[in-house]
Amino acid sequence: MGSWTCPVLKGTSDVREGTKDVRAPTSDVRVGTKGVRVRASQVPEGTRDVRVRTSQVREGTKDVREGTSKLREGVSEAHEGTSDLGRPHPGPSRILPSMNTSRILIATSVLSALSWLMHRYVWARLVRDAAWTAPWGRALTLAVCVLGALVPVVFLAMRWLPRFINAPLAWVVYTWLGFALYLFLLTVVSDAGRAVGWITGTLPADPGRRIILARAAAGSVAGLSGLIGLGGLANVARGFDVRRVRVPLARLPPSASGYSIVQLTDVHVGPTIGRDFVEAVVRKTNELAPDLVVITGDLVDGTVEQLGALVEPLRGLRARDGVFFVTGNHEYYSGAAEWIEHLHGLGIRVLRNERVSIRDAFDLAGVDDASAHRMLPDHGQDVPKALAGRDPARAVVLLAHQPKALKEALLWDVDLQISGHVHGGQMVPFNWIARLDQPLIAGLHLVERTWVYVSTGTGYWGPPMRVGSGAELTRIELIARA
Repeated sequence: MGSWTCPVLKGTSDVREGTKDVRAPTSDVRVGTKGVRVRASQVPEGTRDVRVRTSQVREGTKDVREGTSKLREGVSEAHEGTSDLGRPHPGPSRILPSMNTSRILIATSVLSALSWLMHRYVWARLVRDAAWTAPWGRALTLAVCVLGALVPVVFLAMRWLPRFINAPLAWVVYTWLGFALYLFLLTVVSDAGRAVGWITGTLPADPGRRIILARAAAGSVAGLSGLIGLGGLANVARGFDVRRVRVPLARLPPSASGYSIVQLTDVHVGPTIGRDFVEAVVRKTNELAPDLVVITGDLVDGTVEQLGALVEPLRGLRARDGVFFVTGNHEYYSGAAEWIEHLHGLGIRVLRNERVSIRDAFDLAGVDDASAHRMLPDHGQDVPKALAGRDPARAVVLLAHQPKALKEALLWDVDLQISGHVHGGQMVPFNWIARLDQPLIAGLHLVERTWVYVSTGTGYWGPPMRVGSGAELTRIELIARA
């Protein structure tokens, strides 16, 4: 999201262009020289031929001069390309899309199908089977149908419509999806109870009593889902907490003990999180007076055109040793190359599989998101590239959006990995489901000799709810371990 492009990639590209120019004029030199030799060898055939051939010799000589001139230009361009290896570049001139239309439509179709199945199941159990009398039955049926139909509309609107149009729709649909999730889960629990009753023969045989039981179950499910959802909304409304963590590092020099890093991650600026929230994050970060600020991905859910003005307050982040960023998977849904360039303009340096020295304290490395290689051909997590050639006597802190980068971090003897992505599950039961994909969900962990801190995220994604997980802005203090 910042627009600092790896100088090696830029310089290599220029070198190739320069080399191409070198090769082309070299072939001109050879052709011109050949013309000289062939024409000169035919001079004895006659005076007329001599004149013709002499003219051709001059043309060949001219070709030599033109080829030599182009050769010099090609070499000059090659040198210019090589000189770029030593300086940052504002980014690629051509922005590649991160997700094409077909991928968007496929993803929307899959999510819409899953949403339809969930809505159909909830309606069948809580509305149809309860046999609510008019007008309640029709009103509930209409509400479920309308809200379910809006789900794919919002997914597409977020991609292609201005924020002032998609934001109100998103608030309605995402809030509903949060409630619908718990309606679905609690309905499954209710059906499990019914199954036990059917097996044990304790379900009433009378149809009238069964309807009463169905209505009681539907009311209980709806009431409990409402309470959980309202609690989740209130949790988000109270904002984020400042979490303070101390991490002892054996290779950190005593002079750097007490070094502070503020991590913000998974802000998800988009249809329901706007500029006011970003300003609050920046204000609180600056109050903590950090030595370093790191943003570990999933900053946005939308394009630069849609959200560029909303993240402008990030320009005001203040830290003695700068602000650094690594991409998350949501940047690649939103135009990663364009966001990288935009963040560069805000004074934020993006680390793309590379490493920088933070004074005499430690090395800071950052990698692309683990899913990046599926989105853009020149992107992808590469821990070995980021850490190759480092001084093993210096401590290294690795920024990686997804905790599963730990597998490679252990191989490269990383002192501390800072990650996000999982949101601490955000809404139960995803804190358990996420363990199928990620080794760690939240908090500070020591795995072999590597410390890992996984933030629960500063914002939220999707439903504006947090159930069983709070939002945080993290202040990490590095301590020299004797």
